Amino acid sequence: MSLWRKKSITKLLADADNSEHGLKKSLTAWSLIALGIGAIIGAGLFVRTAAAAGEHAGNAVTLSFVVAALGCLFAGLCYAEFASMIPIAGSAYTYAYTTMGELVAWIIGWALVLEYALGAATVSIAWSEYLNKLLGGAIPYNLCHSPFEMSAGGQHGLINLPALFILLVITLLLIKGTQESASVNAIIVFVKVSIVLIFIAIGWGFMKSANHTPYLIPDNAPPVDLGNGKTYDYSPAVNHGWLGVLRGAAVVFFAFIGFDAVSTAAQETKNPKRDMPIGILGSLAVCTVLYILFSHVLTGVAPYTDFLKAGKEASVTYAIQHYMTGYAWLGTLVSVAILAGFSSVILVMLMGQSRVFYSMSNDGLLPKVFSDLHPKFRTPYKSNMILFLFVGFFGAFIPGSVAGDLTSIGTLLAFVLVCLGIIIMRKADPDRPRPFRTPMVPLVPILGILVCGAMIATLDSTTLLTAFGWMIFGLIIFFSYSRFHSNIGKENLPKS
Repeated sequence: MSLWRKKSITKLLADADNSEHGLKKSLTAWSLIALGIGAIIGAGLFVRTAAAAGEHAGNAVTLSFVVAALGCLFAGLCYAEFASMIPIAGSAYTYAYTTMGELVAWIIGWALVLEYALGAATVSIAWSEYLNKLLGGAIPYNLCHSPFEMSAGGQHGLINLPALFILLVITLLLIKGTQESASVNAIIVFVKVSIVLIFIAIGWGFMKSANHTPYLIPDNAPPVDLGNGKTYDYSPAVNHGWLGVLRGAAVVFFAFIGFDAVSTAAQETKNPKRDMPIGILGSLAVCTVLYILFSHVLTGVAPYTDFLKAGKEASVTYAIQHYMTGYAWLGTLVSVAILAGFSSVILVMLMGQSRVFYSMSNDGLLPKVFSDLHPKFRTPYKSNMILFLFVGFFGAFIPGSVAGDLTSIGTLLAFVLVCLGIIIMRKADPDRPRPFRTPMVPLVPILGILVCGAMIATLDSTTLLTAFGWMIFGLIIFFSYSRFHSNIGKENLPKS
């Protein structure tokens, strides 16, 4: 059996048009833009901006966002062509199946688990941590931490109940329906974008030009005392200058994860040929502008070295409390925005993962249970419930630090292969109608491959090895189950 057998686009589109038995079409272009913004603006903006500025890029974190956005733009243009041409649930997995064959499609589908499922688990843990901070530590330590964590006082965690709670609520919302999920997401998006704009508007008046000088971290930048006898050294090549900007781009790239999840909803869109490119590129454009403005204001309000100590979610609130006198209430609003951001990211990640599994199950690469639709709501409810158990296990019992940059590497790999797929499809099927065409092919896809590939290369060796191990595990499943249950494989069996 060939590992490179491909799906027919004609048959794919015919199956998708079976609206009576397929996913319910209820989304518009505005719904898709809101979904994209809902997935993009979350943990990345409030957490990764400060981390990238403090550790690698300094004030030039704005340039890190530009580099990351360029990689996303090149990939986004390729996604837009595929999504308008093949408006099927499954995103990069489906596109790879039609261009590069079954094995590559499986690798992409398996990599997307790192982005969507593991990403949702990681964000649910951050949601729990931040909720407890907002409540002043009212939740007992053992009920909001994993068994592998221990407090400074020696108390062991037992289970992360808040993380499990938010995952359950969002899973039930997704089972109820895509339109309902999109409506709730739109409300959350309005709240958090409004708060981001308020921070930019007020913070602009508190910026100091001295904080933006020098713009790039110099190679002779003095080490920063972190306390407890620890220091942070800027002398390594990836901690200053232009290499620092590139490493910062790999860090803040996490903040862009999500726009590609828009393409997983193609089969639930009323007019996908027109609306998918608008949703993908529109959400990416809005978020890029907000990110550049936000990072410029944040590093102008507080020196970037402060963010080595301010810590994770607290960085923005720290800047407000220490440098924006009289605006303590804004810190509370930012807390609300962070919780809202986490919630919408989890929603879109879980929706994206269930749609990828829906497509893989329809193709026979996963058991049929992942493509069973609810008789009333026409959502993949069994897949949602199984994902809740899987993601909930990580959220409840595994520390958030385990995920690391795995979500980024899964996404970057998908981006590289989608860009490659456009080049292959233009040669293999040049006459196929394309409602949206990626400009300057093959230049744009090649640039997407190079930029995303460069960001992969800057990730640490532990992340790369862990991702490699995950892929080996996925290939074991493919060769022991998927290739023998593949629908294409069954169709190609000789007739007796």
